[in-house]
Amino acid sequence: MTLTDFQFVANLIRDRSGLVLSEEKAYLLESRLMPLTRKAGMKSLDELVAVVRAKRDDGIVKDIVEAMTTNESLFFRDTKPFQQLRDIVFPKLTKSRASSRKIRIWCAACSSGQEPYSIAMTIKEAGALYSGWNFEIVATDLSTVMLDKAKSGMFSQFEVQRGLPITLLVKYFNQDGDKWKISSELISMVRFSPFNLLSNPAALGEFDIVFCRNVLIYFDRDTKARVLDGIGSIMPDDGVLYLGGAETVLGLTEIFRPVSDQRGMYQLTRGAGMRMSA
Repeated sequence: MTLTDFQFVANLIRDRSGLVLSEEKAYLLESRLMPLTRKAGMKSLDELVAVVRAKRDDGIVKDIVEAMTTNESLFFRDTKPFQQLRDIVFPKLTKSRASSRKIRIWCAACSSGQEPYSIAMTIKEAGALYSGWNFEIVATDLSTVMLDKAKSGMFSQFEVQRGLPITLLVKYFNQDGDKWKISSELISMVRFSPFNLLSNPAALGEFDIVFCRNVLIYFDRDTKARVLDGIGSIMPDDGVLYLGGAETVLGLTEIFRPVSDQRGMYQLTRGAGMRMSA
């Protein structure tokens, strides 16, 4: 692939998804797009790019963006966020929402569903503690391929071995040949929907908790700030945001601030009087 073609495709992907690809990532672009090229019956990436340049075929462009934005996921990734949910966030939010008995959670860029299902298991493991409560989990992703996989609730042996305790595997999954199917009860707890983080999230409604982990690292500074500001606009004063371990709000926005002694957790500055630490 020529440098000109790389820049053309990289710009296309950035405009559609926010993902920034440097020239050092040319190998990644080529490896991700070669299967798509073969699937389309084309002989080379040059031919694929030529078709996109000439026709701007929305179907092919969508496939290119999905191929580049499909990211790896695993159950209970990093562990700590789910412990914080159980021990700090849920207890505090259930006190402040005792009248409505409702908590809304958004998993942005949910990939193949491990994160929202991990949240669902965290809720179920609380047993009768939240009986009568309505926990609404909305999981979104740009990739419809990933969303279809997530909705199916079907995972390979390799996937369930990554981060999922054996006790939860036995409790919430049923083996189906060489794969594992998550229980219909957990599937019903999550609503999957396509959403581009470059869009205005207002249509999704207000969320008490937002997981937007390991996504911002792929965006440029302005896009990171824009996404964070959008998230902040749909959260209540005591809402909680989770970012990945390599991500931060510092230097990007004044809307959020880190929660003291709780890595990866952020709260709105307009709710700064509320203490979330254990």
